[in-house]
Amino acid sequence: MAAFDVSAVGFLVLDTLCTPADAMPPKGGATFVDRMTMTVAGTAGAAALDCAMLGLKVRIAAAVGRDPMGEWLASELEANGVDTSLLGRTSETQTSMSMLPIGSDGARAAFFVPGSSRTFKLDDAGIDAAVDADFVLLGGTGLLPSFDGATSVELLKRAKARGRTTVFDLILANQETTALVEPMLPYIDYFIPSIDEAAAMSGFRDPADVACWFKERGVRNAILTLERDGAYVDPEHDRPFRLPAHDINLVDTTGCGDSFTAGFMVGLSKGWAIKDCARFANAVAAQVAMGLGSQGKLTNFESAVDAMRSFRLRT
Repeated sequence: MAAFDVSAVGFLVLDTLCTPADAMPPKGGATFVDRMTMTVAGTAGAAALDCAMLGLKVRIAAAVGRDPMGEWLASELEANGVDTSLLGRTSETQTSMSMLPIGSDGARAAFFVPGSSRTFKLDDAGIDAAVDADFVLLGGTGLLPSFDGATSVELLKRAKARGRTTVFDLILANQETTALVEPMLPYIDYFIPSIDEAAAMSGFRDPADVACWFKERGVRNAILTLERDGAYVDPEHDRPFRLPAHDINLVDTTGCGDSFTAGFMVGLSKGWAIKDCARFANAVAAQVAMGLGSQGKLTNFESAVDAMRSFRLRT
């Protein structure tokens, strides 16, 4: 039996956000906004925290700087029950950090310091520890230069050799990211990128073509998040299907993809059918989108189930 339900490996960042921010303040001046916050974010970080909030036993493997931002990230993860024994600390650079002005339409822009994400790596013992979970999520390829390449492939290969379920997501992907991702595809059970990232790598735009491109290269299940258009799911053992987004009051899209991934893993951990996993993931993402930051209005599993049952789908 694995020690953890989920092991989230890779990109962890501290997000600071404000809304509404539809224009830059004048130089020397100030713009008053309604809200500001900071959150645990990143394709590994946000998914790890969300999974823990939804009731799973979670470990994170990532890197932070030896600075107040890194201390806050570690303490926030630990306060929510996430195991941080594989959270590395570096004095080489600051903790990865973003400043996100969120528009009144929920769209975001970013000022980003890659920082400690560029230093993250695991030795052989670290990889062994990281795959001691039923679900191994690798998130952030392309932003992890010390871990990308052979080490990432080894993580997924070893996870599969141990009988684990592998999940993969990334951020800010482009055509150059494809060379890093392709060797990993045969070891990925569930690939859950945004349509923009997947399209940039595959060269296609239609979700069916994009999903097919990745499945032809070894991915077993391709799940594409389509922002306000919901999700497209091409399963290994069933016919593809689309799932509409929920009709909600959108505040901020930050972390929606990460929360969708977390919700999907929670569904899988409970043995649900893939359509039910997607429905639950959709509801989790909707709760996040209703608030500011990567956790938004997400609270716990029971609330997310209620949202899945009660939130109206867009038509």
